[in-house]
Amino acid sequence: MRDEAWDGDIPAQIDLCLRARITLLILYTTEEERAIRILQDVCGRFQPSRPLIMWDLVDGFSGVKDTPPRAVNIRDPLQALDELEKTDDSAAVVLKDFHEFWTNPAVKRKMRNLAQKFRFSRRTMIVVTPSLKVPEEIRDNAVVLQIPPPSARELEQELDRLLRGSGVPESLTPLGREKLIQAALGMSLNQACRSFSKAIVRHGRLDDRDIDAIVAEKKDILSHSEALEFFSITETAENVGGLVVLKEWLQLREKAFTREARDYGLPSPKGIALIGIPGTGKSLTAKMVAGMWRLPLLRLDVGALFGSLVGESEERTRRALALAETISPCILWIDEMEKAFSFGHGDSGTSQRVFAHILTWMQDKTAPCFVVATANDVSALPPELLRKGRFDEIFFLDLPSSRERREIFSVHLRRRGLIPGDFDLECLARVSEGYVGAEIEQTVIDAMYQAFNQNMRRITTRDIIAALRTQVPLSVSQKEVVGGLRTWLTEGRALSASEITVATQSPPGIVHLEPVLSPGEQ
Repeated sequence: MRDEAWDGDIPAQIDLCLRARITLLILYTTEEERAIRILQDVCGRFQPSRPLIMWDLVDGFSGVKDTPPRAVNIRDPLQALDELEKTDDSAAVVLKDFHEFWTNPAVKRKMRNLAQKFRFSRRTMIVVTPSLKVPEEIRDNAVVLQIPPPSARELEQELDRLLRGSGVPESLTPLGREKLIQAALGMSLNQACRSFSKAIVRHGRLDDRDIDAIVAEKKDILSHSEALEFFSITETAENVGGLVVLKEWLQLREKAFTREARDYGLPSPKGIALIGIPGTGKSLTAKMVAGMWRLPLLRLDVGALFGSLVGESEERTRRALALAETISPCILWIDEMEKAFSFGHGDSGTSQRVFAHILTWMQDKTAPCFVVATANDVSALPPELLRKGRFDEIFFLDLPSSRERREIFSVHLRRRGLIPGDFDLECLARVSEGYVGAEIEQTVIDAMYQAFNQNMRRITTRDIIAALRTQVPLSVSQKEVVGGLRTWLTEGRALSASEITVATQSPPGIVHLEPVLSPGEQ
């Protein structure tokens, strides 16, 4: 059996197989209706003299004029194969759901006999199936073509057909239309059609608001994956305080997956690595990227890739990455990758093989899957992971500066229905030096608990300062670890995600970073 990776126009691939007199062609797809339409197109355009005959368990044979009554009534698979010997020498016969009968020894033997006999004619048996479990007995006689999900062109044609049929107005911007089609990539044609129809009915028109709804529809596609988790888009750049350099970098690439960028000659960005102190917002940033670019966010659970059977882990890895490519353009988030890629001992090299497979994919992938990988302990990462070519940039997320701490306080106060202007943000930023974003959020929550238990009064700046003084920040409790991580930045191994900084020493063992102020700010 030869598995043909789809590398072009699938009708042309099928036409090639028919002209090459392939006697058994297996089309692997869940979209039977679309596969039949493709076959009809091939026989109509490229093979006009080749009749297309179909058989299924319920209706028997159909698709040929003057089909004999005896053939129409044949519903037994073995008798159907016997009837094939009486068909036109140039016929292409589609056998629907025939994988259900491959456990029958007589059916397998008859298929092998026909596959060998049809070599001297132009007859081809075509099995349309959602299963790739081809019996060993007929593997050598079969060619398998995997029909990929609909292309952007097919989806756009389906969208245009729906709009014409419904008569509703379209208010999509050119970029919004392209992003809507991108959001539907990876769906079957029926799934995309249902999604478009619901979007049209929801607002009585089609506009840029419907992009997020189409992205959310992709969640169903991931239900068959053990290792990919779909995250709804909830975070925006406004929900993340600070990280000015990283945000500007991302904004510059917001249109990187558009047709305009491809026509300009720009390649799709590969991804970024986010290294830094725990609690500085690395995971939040991954969600922010998906929100800024309005792309689906997939989290790769590397732990779920590993199975107990021989070869199972490698197969799960291949399926997960292939599914991510199917859904692309998307954001693929690998959280705490130092834990994910720590090699196991006594697993017969499974961890190394999975790691090598992911590394190779990151280097060679052509699908627009943007990888966001986060890590707290950079010393645990293998050097080959962080080299150029795997990521476009490596960002370091440091302790937030005074300006960033003000922004972080504002974000978490607004998130809880409070007005930042009612608080002394300058004082809070000064008192919270050395605190990371997660710790600042927790102090706001702690202050609210205190106020809630005091007759549900509104919290004040004083409440938050009191909560800050009861916490021991990570920069103190893990002074040596934090100091080591920040030294990694000062050695120039990564780009700071925040404002441009210079390093000073305070206190000993801790690298202290302060924003570089312009003469007007000093």
